[in-house]
Amino acid sequence: MQKYPYNKDKQQAFQAAQQGYENAQGLYETIVSDSASYGHQLKHLKDEVNEAYQQIENALEVASEHQRAQLERFQQDLQTMVSEVNQED
Repeated sequence: MQKYPYNKDKQQAFQAAQQGYENAQGLYETIVSDSASYGHQLKHLKDEVNEAYQQIENALEVASEHQRAQLERFQQDLQTMVSEVNQED
């Protein structure tokens, strides 16, 4: 029964990373570049992306092979978001 807490931690770490990624993605999709609050939205997005990256890094430390592949896709998607936002600046 020793393995259960580890597996639970692994799942919780993955879920936190997934949630962070989804939060960043949702915010990215709502940003309107010509909005008066674009600068504020952009800062909020950068904070969310940084938090998501940290959660993904934490989850990668304990991830299963399947979770690792998904987490790496999250990282790639976040990098794409950052690149696209930086092109608009």
